[in-house]
Amino acid sequence: MTWTLPDFDGLLDWAALAPWVESAGLPGRGPVTEVTQLTGGSQNNLFLMQRGETRFVLRRPPRHLRTNSNETMAREARVLAAIAGSNVPHPRLLAASTDGAVMGVNFYAMEPLEGFSPAGQLQGRYATDASWRRSMGEEFVRAAAALGGLDYQSLGLEGFGRPNDWHGRQVERWRSQLDGYRDTPGYSETSLSHVDEVGRWLSDNVPSDGRIGIIHGDFQWPNVMFSLHAPRISGLIDWELSTLGDPLLDLAWVLTSWRERGDPEGGAGAKPVVEPWDGFMSRSELIALYGELSGRDMASMPWFFVLACYKLACLLEGTYARSLIGKAPKELGDYLHDYATWLMAKARQLIATA
Repeated sequence: MTWTLPDFDGLLDWAALAPWVESAGLPGRGPVTEVTQLTGGSQNNLFLMQRGETRFVLRRPPRHLRTNSNETMAREARVLAAIAGSNVPHPRLLAASTDGAVMGVNFYAMEPLEGFSPAGQLQGRYATDASWRRSMGEEFVRAAAALGGLDYQSLGLEGFGRPNDWHGRQVERWRSQLDGYRDTPGYSETSLSHVDEVGRWLSDNVPSDGRIGIIHGDFQWPNVMFSLHAPRISGLIDWELSTLGDPLLDLAWVLTSWRERGDPEGGAGAKPVVEPWDGFMSRSELIALYGELSGRDMASMPWFFVLACYKLACLLEGTYARSLIGKAPKELGDYLHDYATWLMAKARQLIATA
């Protein structure tokens, strides 16, 4: 019976959830008979549930809600509903509760995806077949181009972000994020070297040919599921940072995790995110393929690459700052600070050759 299922220390309220499962039109028949908490994701909770012969995944906010946790759940459900039926690989939204009426928090259910999120040693034929690894780069670009090619207005996503002067606002937006760490004991505004230099270059070189579309916002290895049956992406996951912006930033986000000869040496960022690394497309090949698929002039791509380095470094410094006061593991904080420092070095390298 449903109330005998684990509630994971109160994360699942079965007295409220069981009737919702019955009424929400989820696939399967009868009550949920099995539930497993999935790993992955740094903040939100995922549960794989069995109902009859079918399975679905329920996603809800963390136990200790942040100020925007419920809004984030609603935004994720909104964008997944909007891109349904498109050629963007994503988990199909099944149902959502976005008014807090069921469990006191917003949550949604989606179809499970086959495959794995790459990190460290690759799995299956990706580990043994260089052609499969090359396909991973192609799949990243195809997914990014597909998402960036959608018309957000026709999909009902007006108001999903702030498109006005998006390019001109980026430096101030992410510098203010970094400035917010100043009051953390032990953190200094000089902790991240060259951030002002990089920010000035970005402000002085804002591209004039920008576009606005849907962006995933965190388009990187942990947020992509690759199929084990064929060299393809089965879905983009973790849409919590999705918004409106220039889709080239998603491609640039991918480039920050790509490694090739000539990159800055040393530090956490110098090591490939996945291994083995031989066989992967070069960054220039990724950029060329995106231009071919999207029809965009890619001449301003260095600016977006520098912006991605700048933005990601500012975000990673947040975990480093929290680690200084015991709110994040010290080892993780030190690693991400080292990575942020590498990103600044990469940004300066790009600026020098732009």
